[in-house]
Amino acid sequence: MEICTESPEALQKAVEILKKGGVVAHATDTCYGFAASIRSEEGIKKIYALKKMLAQKPVSILVSDIKSAEKYGLFNATAERFAEQYWPGQLTIIVERTAAVPNFLNKGSATIGLRLPAHDFSRHLVELLGCPVTTTSANVTGESSPYSAEEVFARFNSENIQPDLIIDSGRLNKATPPSTIIDCSSGAMRLIRKGSITV
Repeated sequence: MEICTESPEALQKAVEILKKGGVVAHATDTCYGFAASIRSEEGIKKIYALKKMLAQKPVSILVSDIKSAEKYGLFNATAERFAEQYWPGQLTIIVERTAAVPNFLNKGSATIGLRLPAHDFSRHLVELLGCPVTTTSANVTGESSPYSAEEVFARFNSENIQPDLIIDSGRLNKATPPSTIIDCSSGAMRLIRKGSITV
């Protein structure tokens, strides 16, 4: 497990690790999260192992722009309206998934949660990788979310399974709630989780 200060070189290193099926912990516009390429089944499995998370619990993905989001999710009029109003930002939108989403990601689910983050590093990571990454807090399931690279390192330093790289972007505001999650897959909006954005 390595820690790098956020920089263009660290960004390139993160992309190389993701392409090889690794896991990168990085800052987002909410807390520090774990990223794996959605094209890597090995990387996805590692995230579930790191978080000690049940296999049936879905993870959302980060995209770099709305055009990319529409490649992986079917945006009805309701979803489009919320994306136009709140993206980039701390809103996760659940829609029907397309065939572009690998079968091993959220296996058995007909939907996918997508977020276009306002955090520059997160967007650049996805852009350079060329495909979305998973987004889930860099913690063990049920524990509090981390808001610094030091917290992530301290939590996983003694674990047998560790993230391959931690990008240190400084301490985030601990008062920031997680992203708001809405489900628009049925054509109507259903609030799944209250968060930073009031919809």
